[in-house]
Amino acid sequence: MRTGEAVLTALRARGHDAIPVYVDSDIDVALRQEKIDVAFIALHGRGGEDGCIQGLLETMGIPYTGSDVLASALAMHKGKAKELFRLHNLPTPAYYVVTADQADDLMGVHGDFGYPCVVKPISEGSSVGVAMCATPDELTSAVERALRFDDEVLVERYIQGKEVSVAVLDGRALGAVEIAPRAGFYDYANKYTKGATDYFVPPRISPERYRGVLAQAMRAHAAIGCRGATRVDMMVSDAGNEFILEINTVPGLTPTSLLPKIAEAAGIDFGELCERMLASASLTNRRDRGERRVIQRAYVGDDRRDAMAGHH
Repeated sequence: MRTGEAVLTALRARGHDAIPVYVDSDIDVALRQEKIDVAFIALHGRGGEDGCIQGLLETMGIPYTGSDVLASALAMHKGKAKELFRLHNLPTPAYYVVTADQADDLMGVHGDFGYPCVVKPISEGSSVGVAMCATPDELTSAVERALRFDDEVLVERYIQGKEVSVAVLDGRALGAVEIAPRAGFYDYANKYTKGATDYFVPPRISPERYRGVLAQAMRAHAAIGCRGATRVDMMVSDAGNEFILEINTVPGLTPTSLLPKIAEAAGIDFGELCERMLASASLTNRRDRGERRVIQRAYVGDDRRDAMAGHH
């Protein structure tokens, strides 16, 4: 909701006829009633990041911001994303996947994987259900909790080092931010509680390592087939190696979000960032070239509407 409200305010301030569209089971009816020209997707988690809303907008012929259906689905499924990272020789922490059926034999599945490790629902966002585990008991509890959010859980080897996020916009890396929680790790509370985490733009790494981080993020962005704005989450180990954790195809745009912090350091204020994201809105399957020309210009029209999709 905070992301949607921030985007709505920014677009209106820059002269766009933007309206909020709250997403529920009647979203298709709402879109038809409002006669939407362009959808600015401001949704987090299931339905908003995983290709579902993107597929609906494709079917309705409405251009939208961010990655297409396939890239959204691949990036949201952490297991499939990691498979693609490995296919493209991109370093990512070792992992395995646990299903609900395997939870009873979790220690057998875990084997000699070791500790500490990180548990994540395989298709959730905003760090929901994420936990760090140092013992078998903690692992068992964390997997049980994560299975409340998903039928599959990713167990990933913990990388000691700096957590870094890279912002990608319109095919280039804008920069990166180092995330340093004051206590614990970057979970949901530390992510959305003001003052709980310190941020360093640029990260406290060498210039050579910084260039490597940006390059790896761009490769990950391309491997998934993303477009528009993304945020690539990485770990830079104490030994100086980079590891890709995941890609967020709908980065947060709240007052504490990372993409706006990186953009601001690159000389792009929040309003301009939203407008540039809006300008990149498109459809993957648009047959009529005349329609394409009209829709791509729609975001600057005087009497046409831009739409923002927000949580219900």
